[in-house]
Amino acid sequence: MTVGIVGGGQLARMMALAGYRLGLDFLSLDKDPCTPAAQVAPALSGSFTDPTLLDELAHRSEVVTFDWENVPLESLDRIAGRVRIAPPREAPAAARDRLNEKTLFDALRIPTNRHAAVDSEADLAAAVSRLGLPGVLKTRSLGYDGKGQFVLRKPADIAAAWARLGSNAPLLYEEFVPFDYEVSIIGVRGRDGAIRTWPLNRNLHADGVLRLTRAPWRAPALEAAAVRHVRRVLKHFDYVGVLTIEFFVRRGRLLANEMAPRVHNSGHWTIEGAMTSQFENHVRAILGLPLGDTAPRGHSAMINLLGTMPPREALLAEKSLFLHDYGKEPRPGRKLGHCTLVAASAAERDRRAASLLRRLDSRKIAG
Repeated sequence: MTVGIVGGGQLARMMALAGYRLGLDFLSLDKDPCTPAAQVAPALSGSFTDPTLLDELAHRSEVVTFDWENVPLESLDRIAGRVRIAPPREAPAAARDRLNEKTLFDALRIPTNRHAAVDSEADLAAAVSRLGLPGVLKTRSLGYDGKGQFVLRKPADIAAAWARLGSNAPLLYEEFVPFDYEVSIIGVRGRDGAIRTWPLNRNLHADGVLRLTRAPWRAPALEAAAVRHVRRVLKHFDYVGVLTIEFFVRRGRLLANEMAPRVHNSGHWTIEGAMTSQFENHVRAILGLPLGDTAPRGHSAMINLLGTMPPREALLAEKSLFLHDYGKEPRPGRKLGHCTLVAASAAERDRRAASLLRRLDSRKIAG
C-alpha cells in the first residue's frame, strides 16, 4: 500500500519513517531530487504541476497527501477522482490565503485579531486609521516563518511597508497583538469522523521561526478552548488527517493566528513524547486505519536546529535526548533538524531545555 506525497521536505520524510513501521510504502513528488524525503523513500523529481508526474503519482498511490499548505491546487485538481486526496482540497485553499483563513475563523466563532484586506496604498492607510498602530502588513499567501511581513509602528511606515510588499498584493493588515506567549493545538480526524487531539504546546519563536516547543503545557482552560476550536475546523471541512491551529495568548484568552492543514513543526515532539506521533496518526487517518492514542509519554521539549548542525556527539551525550538530522545543506536560518528531550516532570524539562538552548546559542555545543 503506497502513500503519495506532494512535497518532499522533512515533514514528508517523517511521515515515511512513521509509516514504514506499519508496512507501508511512500512515493513523493518534488522539484528537488535531493529532498529529505527522497533520502528515505522513492521519489519523482520535477514540477508540482507536471501532468505526467502527477498521473504517475496517482496511479501508484492508494491515497495522496501533501506536506505544505501551498501545494498548487491545480495539482490536486489534476488527480482528483482518480485517487483519494486527504486532507480535502478546501482546507489548503483556505489556509493559503490569510484573508480566507481569518474569514473562516470568524465564521466558526474562533476569536482572532482584527484585520482588513489591502489592495492599494490607500487601502493600507485606511486600515491603519481604522485598526490603529502598531500593526502588521502581510502577504495573503506564500508567507511562512516570518517571511512576507512588515511591522508598522508609526504613520510614516505606511509608505515603506507598501514599497516593500505592495508589489506582492493582495495583502492583509492586522492589528498587532501584544501577546503573552504562543501556543498550538494539533488534532487528527479519521475517515470515520473520530477525532483525537494531542496536549497543548507552548511555542517560542525567534525571528519568526519556531525555536522551542514544550508539551504538555498545563493550562486547562486554554487547552479546552483550543480543542473546541480545532474540532470545529475539522468538522467544518469533513477533514481527514492532521491539522494544527496556532494561537496568541493575551490575558488568558486565545486569539487564532493561523492554521496548517498538515503535520506541523510544533508537533515533532510527539515522535518520542506521545503514544502515537502526529506523523503516524496522519498516515493512519488518510488510509482509514484506527487512530492511535495521543497521550503524552512524559514532558517533552523540542528544539529546532537552525543554520548549522551541532556535532552529534555533544547532543547524543544528553540524557533522554533524541536527534533528528534532515540531511539538508546548511544555510543561515534553515531548519536542518531538531532534537527532543523527554523528562519525568515539567520542571526538569524546562530546566534542561533552557540549559541546552543557552549552550546552543552560545555555540558551546554548535562548535
